[in-house]
Amino acid sequence: MFNSLSEKLESAFKNIKGEGRISELNIANTVKDIRRALVDADVNYKIAKEFTDKVKETAMGSKVLLAVNPGQQMVKIVQDELTALMGGVESEFNVNGNPAIILVAGLQGSGKTTFSGKLANYLKTKKGKSPLLVAADIYRPAAIDQLEVLGGQIGVEVFSERENKDAVSIVQNAIKEARSKNKNVLIIDTAGRLAVDEVMMTEVANIKAAIKPQEILFVVDSMTGQDAVNTAAAFNERLDFTGVVLTKLDGDTRGGAALSIQYTVNKPIKFTSSGEKMDTLDVFYPERMAQRILGMGDIVSLVEKAQEQFDEAEAAKLEKRIRKNQFDFEDFKTQLAQIKKMGNIKDLMGMIPGVGKQIKDVDINDDAFKGIEAMINSMTILERRNPDMINPSRKARIAKGSGKDMNELNQFLKQFEQMKSMMKMMNKMPMGRAMPGMGRK
Repeated sequence: MFNSLSEKLESAFKNIKGEGRISELNIANTVKDIRRALVDADVNYKIAKEFTDKVKETAMGSKVLLAVNPGQQMVKIVQDELTALMGGVESEFNVNGNPAIILVAGLQGSGKTTFSGKLANYLKTKKGKSPLLVAADIYRPAAIDQLEVLGGQIGVEVFSERENKDAVSIVQNAIKEARSKNKNVLIIDTAGRLAVDEVMMTEVANIKAAIKPQEILFVVDSMTGQDAVNTAAAFNERLDFTGVVLTKLDGDTRGGAALSIQYTVNKPIKFTSSGEKMDTLDVFYPERMAQRILGMGDIVSLVEKAQEQFDEAEAAKLEKRIRKNQFDFEDFKTQLAQIKKMGNIKDLMGMIPGVGKQIKDVDINDDAFKGIEAMINSMTILERRNPDMINPSRKARIAKGSGKDMNELNQFLKQFEQMKSMMKMMNKMPMGRAMPGMGRK
């Protein structure tokens, strides 16, 4: 995510790192490089200039001039300004209503339908809501089919009227359906076009006028950069939407949309989305995103993801087993399954401070654990629960069953023992309880 921008900003800070103090000259050089990095990331030049002018003004303050570590101080100034540029704080998402109505709009191909499914899943699993998805795209039959497939995956009902060509009527009927079935959130997937046109704008504006939604979300493909910002401005003029959703953040994102939309339309980014899986939707936190852009990681989000997956009772049980040195391959397999539920492995590693730039060119497949799981699955239950009993003849059978050679198996068994010893040692320390899966939430 934003790898190119992160690299260029890091390069810009080299002008000032190692300096004894901040001076007008090294500030000027650093600010110039920061502005160039933002423009290269497809941030509008006017926004980039205003941003760097604020950075320069703050950096030239008397307190900063006396800073002990100018490099770190400059990074902190840029982090604060990036956070402010993207909205400053998390924006509230309104799901109060009977039912609460959420209107989803955007261009065709921006990821509206997939996002609608992800939002329904998020509200159902994390907010305890009972959502109803509404297929209001009367032009593209495949959109209805796609929404029904997604609804089936997450166990959420989809309302559609395939023969009805009046989008406003479909939505009004959906509200009646929601009330009759005690659905407390309505998520409306509207039609999109390849470009902004009057027919689309009029239709979605008519839907808004008829139902008065609590939230109007504009979904934008973050890979389109400044074009996305221009489209957002056009939609906002007609719809006065309440928030923005950035999709496809796992692609080749330069960062222009994330950094420019809040400034341009004065509307908050509420969610970010990556990938096709229904659980890859995140609330947008400007401060955390600024930290990730600057290569600081996002340890808070990583811990939150871990806490969602690790059950308190199971964690306490596991901690006792580790303390007694009873951690086995059954426990390890369970931990792997929970880690995989947290999301894309490379994205998770990128949340660890300092790791993101180290793995930017490394291809980490989400199937990276398959080889390990194959070796564990090739063991008998007795072997999984008693790793010490795995002798040479058993190793030969396990290696053959998993399609691995003996060296790979021996290396895995050695690493398992090292990990087991380290986990036991860390659990003797107070901080052991803060580790996901090794203590209580």
